[in-house]
This record gives sequence, C-alpha cells and structure tokens, in this order.
Amino acid sequence: MADLKDELDTSPEVGEIDDLPAALPGEPYEPVAGPGQDTDAGLLERAHALLAAHPVADGYSGLPWALRRLPRVDLELGESAVDTDVPRMREGHVAALFWALHLPEGLAGERAVGATLEQLDLVKTVVRAHPEGLRLADTPGPITDVRHFGRVAVLPGPAGAAALGDSLGILRSLHGLGLRALTLSGTSWASEAGLTRFGDEVLREMNRLGVLAELSGASADTLRRACAVSRSPVLCARSAAHALRPHPANLPDDLLAELRAVGGLCMVPLTAEQTGPSVRDVADHLDHVREVAGTECVGLSGTYDVGAAHPQDLSDASGFPRLVAELLRRGWPEADIALLTWGNVQRVLREADFTAREAQRRREPSTAKIAELDG
Repeated sequence: MADLKDELDTSPEVGEIDDLPAALPGEPYEPVAGPGQDTDAGLLERAHALLAAHPVADGYSGLPWALRRLPRVDLELGESAVDTDVPRMREGHVAALFWALHLPEGLAGERAVGATLEQLDLVKTVVRAHPEGLRLADTPGPITDVRHFGRVAVLPGPAGAAALGDSLGILRSLHGLGLRALTLSGTSWASEAGLTRFGDEVLREMNRLGVLAELSGASADTLRRACAVSRSPVLCARSAAHALRPHPANLPDDLLAELRAVGGLCMVPLTAEQTGPSVRDVADHLDHVREVAGTECVGLSGTYDVGAAHPQDLSDASGFPRLVAELLRRGWPEADIALLTWGNVQRVLREADFTAREAQRRREPSTAKIAELDG
C-alpha cells in the first residue's frame, strides 16, 4: 500500500483541522493529568486530555446503511439526520471507526452479495467526498498516519457471512475491495451448531487475507470453534456482559474467559438494550469485562446509526469523554483506558496483519468447495 503521506495534503491547513494527538501507538504511555482533579469538571478535563493522546477506535457503526436513505450528506459540516459526523467524532475524540456492511435479515445469495458490494461502494464514495475528515485505512500503519494528519480512519466491515455464499473467491474479492471484518453467523457453515469443515476453511482463508473474524451474535459453539481454529485474534464487536444484562449478543463469563485465553477482544456497545440506560451502566459492563477477560481484551463500540436507543449522555459520537470521565471516577488507571480506547484495537490489527503476511508465505489461496468439505 502506498504511503499515506504521499496522498495527503501536508499544507499548513491540515494541521489546523484539529489538535493532533500527543502520542502514537508504540510510544511509551505517559500520564496526561496530575492528581487531585476529581471534581466532575476536573474528571471531564482529564478525559479530554487522555483521549487527545489515546483516542477512540470505535468497533461498530451502522452509518453505511443509514446513509442509503439520505440523498445528500455533509459529514464534515455536520449531519443532523445521523448520529455520526466529523464534528461530533472530533468532539468525542474518535480516530478510527469500523463501518458495518449491514444485511437485512433473510437476505442471501446474489442479493446479499449485491447489497454488500453496494455498501462498500457507498463507503468509498462517502469517504472520497469528505477528504478533510475521513480516509480509508486498513492496517495499523496507515491508521496511525490517518490519525496523525487529523482525519478519522474508516475500516469497512464487518460484513455478514451471507455475502460470501459458499465462495472463497467472493471473500477474496471483498477483501480486495477493502473488507476488513466478517461476522460468522447466519449461514449453513456458521450456525447454531458451530463451524463446519468449510467454515473452518473460510476462517483459515480470512487469517491468510487479514480479515478479522467478528462473533457478536454467533453461537457459543461457533465462538469456541473460531477461537480454536483462528491464528489471528477474534473480536466481538457488539457484546457486553451477559452476567449483567442477558441480551442474546452479550457474552457469559465462560466465553469472556475464552476470549482472554486467545487474546480476543470484546467491544462493549453503547446501546441501552445491551448495557442499560445510563453511563454508569455502560461502565459497569466495562468493569465486568475487564475483570473477567482482562485489560487487554476490552474495547468500545459506539453502535451508532443502527436504529437503537443509547444511554443518557451517550446519544451520539461526541459522548465518549463522558464515559471515560466515569471510568476515571471509578479509579481506572489511565494506562488501562488507553488500551480500552485505542491500544487493544491496534494490537488486534497488528497481530492480524502479521498472521496474514506469514500465512501468505506458506499457503496458497484456498480453492475449497463447500460440497467437498460439507457435502
């Protein structure tokens, strides 16, 4: 991939877009505020300072599907018809965002492929139309470059597994068009019964390409099998703690422990249905996931623009500092928050990229057919 710096405008105006972060991945963590700032205003000030240095990598946005119904959008100026635009992402210190390629329930076959391709095309069109605020990115290096130049890095995905049908060639084509994550559920090879032999082969090919396996809403058997087969970290992009709120997509403690064992990532969604109606409820889930799965296995998903209700004070992408202020109130170390917001996603992307490069040296593209393996 060409160096992003060759593409970006490096005129003085670029630096004036927004305050640039004080630290980049790989640099040593430095505290951003001194002790004693425990008032509401002081905690919020600390939260903003911490997020300026270690911004949010948001694991799930429904923006592509939401934008389909809008004839014209200006995400750089601001767009009241959606929950996510560039001004609110800057206010919330969002520096990277997965744009989900949603499929309506029951869509399969050529229609599922077509809907996914249309959304990939829409993502690229929207990003091209907003060059001062958004840039496409995939691996950790370009994502860091995008962040350094004051833009938000857009990562296409997750897409629904139905978009593949039973073709690994379609998987490779979608990856070539920018797909970076795939949800493993809702197909004959990734179902309530778990992954079939062909499902295992899909996952191995995803590892070879660098496409992340996303498992929110997948069956427990599928999650366990994916953890056993995948050589890259898996992620649950919209899962909170089932012990606190028994939503079908939330993870019980035994599955959180599975994620911990393989270095996976549970990204807690900011939706009232899954986490509760308040910032404190979301923080309770983050406390629980961090305790069970570990500090390095917890992340955040705004889950905006999916038609869901959100907790109070977290109604759009600008709300992340209020959540971080609550975590600081609870005594979360700043180093742990830096992993939650940015570092853990970067680790998963780096490991997936390394696994893909190594796998491509050893393994040719798979030509397996579902009839051969599952017939």
